[in-house]
Amino acid sequence: MTTQHSFTKFEKEVLPKFRRDMNLAESTEDVKKFFSYAMQELLAQVFSGKYTPRYEDICLQAGQDAPFLLSEAVRQLDDYPSIWDNSDLEEIILRFANMASHRYHHLAKKPEKTESKIRM
Repeated sequence: MTTQHSFTKFEKEVLPKFRRDMNLAESTEDVKKFFSYAMQELLAQVFSGKYTPRYEDICLQAGQDAPFLLSEAVRQLDDYPSIWDNSDLEEIILRFANMASHRYHHLAKKPEKTESKIRM
């Protein structure tokens, strides 16, 4: 029997700032950027000093079958298979990706509003 690990503690630490950032996002690019920053912070806590995540290690793919993409560097980590298969990490990242995708699609529907904020 395998041990299940839970990373909801880390999720709860990252979530408030992520929500604030999503509310402040003025463009779809902001949403992608804030998602990557939040997931960078989450992965840093999950891999606790064994790996320092980079911005490119996880990206939002709003509207795709897989709402996020993990880099090969993360997937090649020694601890990755056991963490991914025996924890709630995938579900946590999915929750963040779904929140970000919702905001992304909301902003994509109103590009003229986004453009006016950028030009100000």
